[in-house]
Amino acid sequence: MSLKIYNSLTRQKETFTPINPPYAGMYVCGPTVSGESHLGHARPYVTFDVLYRYLLHNGYKVRYVRNLTDAGHFEEEGREAEDKISKKAVLEKLEPMELVQKYTNLYRWAMDRLNNLPPSIEPTATGHIVEQIEMIKKIIADGYAYEINGSVYFDVEKYNTDYSQKGQPYGILSGRVLEEQIESTRDLDNQDEKRNKSDFALWKNAPPEHIMRWQSPWGEGFPGWHIECSAMSTKYLGEEFDIHGGGMDLQFPHHECEIAQSTVCNHKMPARYWMHNNMITINGRKMGKSYNNVIKLSELFSGSHPLLEQPYHPMTIRFFILQSHYRGTLDFSNEALQASEKALKRLMEAVEWALTNWVVKEAQPAADKTLDGKVQKLVHEFKEFTDDDLNTAKVLANMFELVSVINSVKDKHLPANALASETVMLLKKQLKLFVEDIFGLKSEREGDDGKLEGVLQLLIDIRKEAKGRKDFVTSDKIRNELIALGIQLKDEKDGGMSYTIG
Repeated sequence: MSLKIYNSLTRQKETFTPINPPYAGMYVCGPTVSGESHLGHARPYVTFDVLYRYLLHNGYKVRYVRNLTDAGHFEEEGREAEDKISKKAVLEKLEPMELVQKYTNLYRWAMDRLNNLPPSIEPTATGHIVEQIEMIKKIIADGYAYEINGSVYFDVEKYNTDYSQKGQPYGILSGRVLEEQIESTRDLDNQDEKRNKSDFALWKNAPPEHIMRWQSPWGEGFPGWHIECSAMSTKYLGEEFDIHGGGMDLQFPHHECEIAQSTVCNHKMPARYWMHNNMITINGRKMGKSYNNVIKLSELFSGSHPLLEQPYHPMTIRFFILQSHYRGTLDFSNEALQASEKALKRLMEAVEWALTNWVVKEAQPAADKTLDGKVQKLVHEFKEFTDDDLNTAKVLANMFELVSVINSVKDKHLPANALASETVMLLKKQLKLFVEDIFGLKSEREGDDGKLEGVLQLLIDIRKEAKGRKDFVTSDKIRNELIALGIQLKDEKDGGMSYTIG
């Protein structure tokens, strides 16, 4: 079975066939680095990280481009000319690029904690002003944009009239009809200088108070939001590339506008497959700054947000995201994250035991042929479900059925030879592949280079010595303080001591 992707453009699953195999190009819209990344941002980047990992596993040479919007975020339906970077820089009393660097560092730190692989290229909007200006000049030359008062607007109605005849109307991706869009468009600043309400800005004239500004053929100004991604995707992936990804909230207007301006400029649809992940909600409402319900990733990791009952490890967040199909809604709650925390711990402990302790004799036949067949089926479905539009939820469901088998062998409720040796080897190989390499999950204790384990072992030894001296005050203090930190000590029958975290 080959990888099938749900294409938002055609509204159906399609077999992934790259334009130039074995090469694959993928562009994912990155964050606007005017503030810290939040839980809502984690979902697309974890989703497309899994896709990136899976494409690499399947032998593709992937160029993964994920941009950084560092020249503001210009809302076409809202405060049209607002530059979030400039506004935030004034509030924080920083130079705009100083602010950008601060939040870029925090974003990359969070992505690393979530174990997301870095993209092949991470271009910035401000680093590609020249390319954006050149693209705008082409669109004007072809008659699909016009300049007025130092600003340049894309002529949506002209595009829609001409390209509807070619089967590519404005609204082809989102399914929105242009006439309905015009009726529902709110009155915005500088609306009167546009020919039509639906036209969007390619370049904006900078008022005197605007901090970030560049020279252009139309005077000093700054680029519109949509043109940034068209310019960067074209430069690094070509006029036509394989996959364009992002959150469902970007489908309109951002990706719709990208399609229009790139098609005019390059005379072809920019991407073959358009993939959109659904939103993370809180009590049924989309997480976003405009709703004042944002939980920053740093707050999730530290537990410092008032909505949080405790801190959550980045791997718990990653696992929480992968438990649902990327196109389904995912509702945040402390209960859901706590359940994810427990489930992840159970999964990782079972996988670790199976990889290190489940030893079978070579060419061992299955003592339980029915169970052996069931395990083989569950394991083979890892690939089948992942090929079916990245259905990570179904893969994890299978993994937990296998966890029950592993724990039964571990606890000696099943003999170690219940499964054939080749089945055990297959199970171990595929668990390691999918859990670690494709899903990107790792033990919550990884990354400390053994330092945590060393410190805990030192405390265990001190406590053991204290008990030997009958210094129960020190012994109890160590135990109680560790319990408060979520670390449970357990006295073993042989006089030793073990611990569990969480």
